[in-house]
Amino acid sequence: MKTIKNRIPLAMVMTLGFLFVGYVFIPHRIAKDYFDWFLSWTRAMSPFAVVLGVMSLTRTHWTKIKRKAPKWQYSIITLASLVFTTFSAFYWGREPGTPYMWLFENVQMPLSSTIFSLLAFYIASASYKAFRARSPEATVLLLAAIIVMIAQVPIGMAISKWIPDISHWILSVPNMAATRAIMIGVGLGGMSVSVRILLGIERTYLGSD
Repeated sequence: MKTIKNRIPLAMVMTLGFLFVGYVFIPHRIAKDYFDWFLSWTRAMSPFAVVLGVMSLTRTHWTKIKRKAPKWQYSIITLASLVFTTFSAFYWGREPGTPYMWLFENVQMPLSSTIFSLLAFYIASASYKAFRARSPEATVLLLAAIIVMIAQVPIGMAISKWIPDISHWILSVPNMAATRAIMIGVGLGGMSVSVRILLGIERTYLGSD
């Protein structure tokens, strides 16, 4: 049982991982054929991943309904929406004017817009906490943010012709340098985690055991 749960998945991850490393660094036709073969299998397995996700969602919310967990009524709405949306797509299709497209255009899209609009308030709250001039570094951050924000509106040019130029310099030089430093750090971190996974050191994806 331990071999099935741990060793076989670990061997599969290490083998496929090193094959992908070979595909990236070895420009050969065999590597290209292997990658195309893997993509075809990925497309074949993606429906099973969708089925697994639906089963997990159904099991989670059905358990909440049975146990009358806090806000379990929302679980009923979630499962009912899942069933009706799936049924409408299979029965009426996904063409314009069908119930599925009506749900997408009048329910899904407004909900997405609402969530994105709420992000503005979280950003404003985080900006207020970050831009308070409690230190020299926070003061520099506050001044840079004010200049960049003023330069985005016509009043910035009306105040001074230098404000758009300063804003462009802030975005092009220090901001770009910080962004590239962050991306380099993310790349190094991802590379280190990938090496740990390929060598079998990192095994958290196998479960708690």
